[in-house]
Amino acid sequence: MPDPTPVAGFLNLAKPRGPTSHDVVARARRLTGVRRVGHAGTLDPLATGVLVLALGPATRLLEYVASGEKVYRATIRLGSTTTTDDAEGAVTETRPLTVGSAAIEATLPQFVGEIAQRPPAFSAVQVGGQRAYDLARRGAAVELPARPVRIARLTVLGWQAPDLTLEVTCGPGTYIRSLARDLGAALGCGGHLTGLTRTRSGCFSLAAATSLADLEHHAALCTWRSLLVAPCAALAHLPSLTVTPQGCTLLRQGQPVSSAHLLSSVPAAARTDGAVCVLDAESRLIAIVAYDPQRDCWRPRKVVG
Repeated sequence: MPDPTPVAGFLNLAKPRGPTSHDVVARARRLTGVRRVGHAGTLDPLATGVLVLALGPATRLLEYVASGEKVYRATIRLGSTTTTDDAEGAVTETRPLTVGSAAIEATLPQFVGEIAQRPPAFSAVQVGGQRAYDLARRGAAVELPARPVRIARLTVLGWQAPDLTLEVTCGPGTYIRSLARDLGAALGCGGHLTGLTRTRSGCFSLAAATSLADLEHHAALCTWRSLLVAPCAALAHLPSLTVTPQGCTLLRQGQPVSSAHLLSSVPAAARTDGAVCVLDAESRLIAIVAYDPQRDCWRPRKVVG
């Protein structure tokens, strides 16, 4: 018999190669019986690793979970390009491979920091109300504008020509397929992505992730709720404040709270970084707020508890 207790939490799943992120969401929906399920950052069918799912009201927090830093292990094949910028596309060009490790190390710094990156033609970016990949599959010429992304670090993990393995630490919205394409172009030989594993997304690590087989096992035993990560833990990368019971009541009513309702000191980031988690005395997430400097108070953006 289904458990009637409301569900609001996150699942740290280890996505296997093959299914789409949507396929994994649909499977989690069937196994848990929870209708509202979403994910924090798409992984292509080729990719594996951390796929964070939100269940129930926690889906309203996905934008904040997705804003966390991500780490990938990427394998790039140099010397050839494809239609999709990864191994699933048709090869469009091959070139002699003459670059070595010194040239690679010298080129990587130009892709670190705030850079302009053009998404792949085969991507979910909207173009005139349609997905870019739908247009590309119909043979339309798709040239997406570059947009700013942040890559914090690029570390060479291995180089055995023609395959280069990198660890990529980056912000949200970064396309690793685009990095493979652009790095190949900068080296003058072309390149495309042949393997990708997301090893971390915000506070969620691959080492702590649950496989789909384990989720299936727990679902059969009706113990899958033990795998849930609480919203306050999922948003640990955001600054937080603890407020009084009266402050919780005000936030639940959509009202701002002042410093008089705080039970904790104010982190400096709480006044400058936008989204702030508000917790009650039992460390349960009550709301996401933003600081209003004109009135010296915290205004609710989303009330969740």
